[in-house]
Amino acid sequence: MKLKARSAVITGASQGLGKAIGTEFIKEGANIFLCARDAVLLRQTADELRQAAAKGQRVLFEPCDVSQEREVERLFTRAAEEFDSLDILINNAGVYGPKGNSEEVSFAEWARAIEINCYGTFLPSRFAVRLMKPRCYGKIVNLSGGGATAPLPRLSAYAASKAAVVRLTETLAEELREFRIDVNAVAPGALNTRLLQEVLEAGPAAVGQAFYAKALRQRESGGVPLEMGARLCVYLASEESDGITGKLISAQWDSWDTLHRWKDRISESDVFTLRRIVPEDRGLTF
Repeated sequence: MKLKARSAVITGASQGLGKAIGTEFIKEGANIFLCARDAVLLRQTADELRQAAAKGQRVLFEPCDVSQEREVERLFTRAAEEFDSLDILINNAGVYGPKGNSEEVSFAEWARAIEINCYGTFLPSRFAVRLMKPRCYGKIVNLSGGGATAPLPRLSAYAASKAAVVRLTETLAEELREFRIDVNAVAPGALNTRLLQEVLEAGPAAVGQAFYAKALRQRESGGVPLEMGARLCVYLASEESDGITGKLISAQWDSWDTLHRWKDRISESDVFTLRRIVPEDRGLTF
């Protein structure tokens, strides 16, 4: 019960990874407040998770567009009323955005993806911090992804916004270090969720032949299990990871379950961060 009696807000929680995170949080004893834009699906997920909850464990939900300030403010006002404290925020809501060459896609769709992925991380963090600071403790986990660490041709809104999420994570971590609020980002791996289905439906003409072929292979292989990213979120939300902050951690590739053993060394280095590589780093002299 790594999260016993802790309270968490989870965005984008009606399906996919968000639902998997909610499921793992319930198993670990947390009280959870779920939000998403689809009110019908959100209610179904909340009802399902209530069935798995222990006596006294709370599962709340509220429809919310996390890119809209007033809706986010309403969400956290209610969270403050319902919970004795807010310990954890999981910023999971996100979209791929338009698929195609950057000069051809709809700018309105491109800008909307930036709003959901960037505003939708910044705004919940902003309101959560106001509840966490007085207690000098909290955990914020932002979902990033492959778009942050490599170019993604024909998915430029997703790539740009997810890279921004990582740098926002690093920046908030420094702002909040003295308040013992840890802020980290998670790369959950290639998941077989609605985002994969969007790529397959868009086809190779929109996303490119190589990316489409990769998506087909992912569908056949089953992708990375949702539970892997969800368990990493549990770890980063738990007391076990206290002091690890400002990092981008891969659920699939990093030995994250033992990071606390190396906390001091990790904190003193730039491992698990996005940094500029200069010629000397690669043994070059020009």
